[in-house]
Formats: sequence, structure tokens, C-alpha cells
Amino acid sequence: MEVEKIMKFAILGGGGWGTALSIVLSSKGMGVKVWEYDSEQCERVKKSGENEKFLPGVTIPSTVAFTSDIWDAIQGREVLVFAVPSHTLRGVARSLAKLELSCSLVVSGTKGIEDDSLMRMSEVLADELPPSVADKIIVLAGPSHAEEVSRMCPTALVAASANLALAKQVQQLFSTNYFRVYSNEDVTGVELSVSVKNVIAIAAGICDGIGYGDNTKAALITRGLAEITRLGVALGARRETFFGLAGVGDLVVTCLSRHSRNRHVGEQVGKGRTLESVLSEMAMVAEGVRTTRSALHLSRRHEVEMPITEQVYAVLFEGKDPHFAMDELMSRELKSETW
Repeated sequence: MEVEKIMKFAILGGGGWGTALSIVLSSKGMGVKVWEYDSEQCERVKKSGENEKFLPGVTIPSTVAFTSDIWDAIQGREVLVFAVPSHTLRGVARSLAKLELSCSLVVSGTKGIEDDSLMRMSEVLADELPPSVADKIIVLAGPSHAEEVSRMCPTALVAASANLALAKQVQQLFSTNYFRVYSNEDVTGVELSVSVKNVIAIAAGICDGIGYGDNTKAALITRGLAEITRLGVALGARRETFFGLAGVGDLVVTCLSRHSRNRHVGEQVGKGRTLESVLSEMAMVAEGVRTTRSALHLSRRHEVEMPITEQVYAVLFEGKDPHFAMDELMSRELKSETW
């Protein structure tokens, strides 16, 4: 797919997702500079032409530049893409607020709900970035493991903005013959879907660790989707969004994939390991651990029933036996299958 203009991108975050997006954009001839906060990691990537820490075996095009200087990364760039972990997003955005931004688009590729404020990631960006760019934020999300995107496996995502023209601009800029982007106006639904699904993925991993089968996981995914939808609708999202790529699409891939960090965390906990020991050996961030807390607090604030989220919280942070958690889910009051 052709675009009328070659644009200059700054990708903030040199992890797996930021690197994968740099490869997508470079394949279209876009100018790409990636900011990696760890200067030593940045030098390793520049020297080897590979992000061995996050995407081993994937060659990064020579046209992609890496830097550990955030001003160098954003200077003269027309599009800023945030691909940092959720708990660092506010700090990174706040540091940019002190700089002169000339970008025409801000793309949020970060999934999560902030712990204290319970804000979605686009809300955090709007809260911290200068007013001149706060209305230019577009969310890019969907079922898209960096390991597969970087190897050009066919992938479909959603670009979401209340300003549909901006969503369509991002759709055009990012789409390739293997990376297909759809437009969407429901920012709330898209962001809640791709955040809370990580909690359900941890639950799916716990089921794997215990040794439960396909019946269990099918029920878990279906009822997980039901509670994500309830929360989203209570917050003003469109119900149909949860049956699209950001909803059921991202939920399924995160609950089933061998690449899923959140499913991995749950699996190890289900096998009897402590959360701390599992997290200590992971290079990448499992966003669902933090999101379990924030999603539970959000559900209580809005009086939305989320029984799976409640049990995941109890297992992760209160030491509850996963078998007891499943027993409580299965022995809840019998109900009609209504959403």
C-alpha cells in the first residue's frame, strides 16, 4: 500500500514491540529512529543489528536508527509512537512535555491501565503531553505478538481515535501487505479490551499450569470476554468493539499463544511458583500483573461484577490456592448466559 508522503517516525521504546514496529515502518521506506532508554542495550543493538534481548534472530534493517538520547529521537519527527511499558508511560510523556514537539500524530502502542489514576494509556498521554498534541493521539492495538510481526507474519490491528480522520491516517501509514490496520472510533473499548485481556490470559495460564484442559480454557475465554465487555459498556464503550480485533481477537491470541508473557506468568504460578520468582527471570514486562490490580479497582469503582479478575487478584497477591479459586468460580450462583 502506498502513502503520498514518506514521514519521519520516532518510536519511544526499544523493546520487542517498538523494534517490530520499526521493521514494519522501515519496510515502507519511512524514516525511523528508535529511542532505547538503556544506553548499553542501545549500543548492543547498534553493533549487532539485532535486538537479541527481545527479538533474537530478527535482523533490524540498517535504515532503522537507535539512540539513547530522547531529544535526538524526537527532533524533527512527524509521528511519535509510544511503545514503552505502561508503568513508565507517564514519566516518558512528562519528560517530552518539557521539549518542543513538532509532531502531527501521536500513536499509543502501550497497553494497560495506570495503577493509581486508573487512566487508560491515551488518557495518560493527553494528561502529560502539551495541549498542542493532546488531540492528535491515536491508539494502535490488537492481536500482534512482536515475535510474529517482526517476522512478517500476517497480522491485523485497529487504529482507534474519536477523530476518525486521524485513525484513517494511521491506518494508511502503518498498513502493509502483512500488517493490516482497521480504523475504529471507540477508543475506550479498544484500550480496555487490550488491557484487561491480559488478566484473563494470566487466568488461562494458571489453568494450563494446574493441568486443566480445553473445556476449561474455552469457558474461561468466553466468560472472560463477558466480564471485559461488562466493564467496557459501563465505561461508555460500544459493545460491538469487544467482538472485534481488539476484543476477542487479542483475548484469544493472548490466552493461547506460546509467545504470551501473561499466559506464561499464570502457567508458572499454576505450577506452584511464586509470582516474584517468575517475574524476576523475565526480560519483558507482563502487563497483566499490574492490570489485575487496576482492573479490579476499576470494576469496584463502577460496581461491575468481574469474578475471574477477582480470583486472579487473590491468587497473585493474596496467596490463594489456584484450585480453590477455580472451585469458587465453578460454584458461584447459577445464572442465565446474559451479557
